[in-house]
Amino acid sequence: MDKEGFPMEKTGVVRLAKVLRLLVTITFLCNLVALILVPGLVGMYSPHGVLELYRYETGRIFWEFLTYWIWVWQAENTAALTLFLLFCGSCTAVLLWQGRRLLGSIIEESPFSRANARNMRRAAVCCFLIALAALLRMVWGFFYYGAIFPLFTYNALFIPIFTMAGLLCMVMSALFRQAAELKEENDLTI
Repeated sequence: MDKEGFPMEKTGVVRLAKVLRLLVTITFLCNLVALILVPGLVGMYSPHGVLELYRYETGRIFWEFLTYWIWVWQAENTAALTLFLLFCGSCTAVLLWQGRRLLGSIIEESPFSRANARNMRRAAVCCFLIALAALLRMVWGFFYYGAIFPLFTYNALFIPIFTMAGLLCMVMSALFRQAAELKEENDLTI
């Protein structure tokens, strides 16, 4: 609503934010489903799991999947991978939720707020946590496998990518906080 009480015309930015918020919500829900499936999928795609899964008929795949969900915790390497994926998936869920909240404020046409600065700070912390988890998993891989091949995995890529994403989110947080302060000062002077 504008100052006279008439509905405001929807801008292209608001329409885009609505579409993006829908896509982020769908991705968030898929992420939650994937978190539930992670232990079973890790067990199923481990060297022993794939070979044995195809021996059973279709009706038993669900029960075998549940067996792998339990079995995955028996071996050190599959347990480490499962914990890593669950932790990163949880951080990703928080990232998506913060993005959803940020898009909600754009839809409400109030993007420059202290709440958005906090949302971006939370997103930065999650990015840094993912980078730290990738570093720990890579170092663990050096000792567990006794080789340098963990240096050539996606974990090695996660470290700089999520560190840079965390730094970018920190910069955005500072910008949102500064914009909110300027907006508050401007509102006081009028």
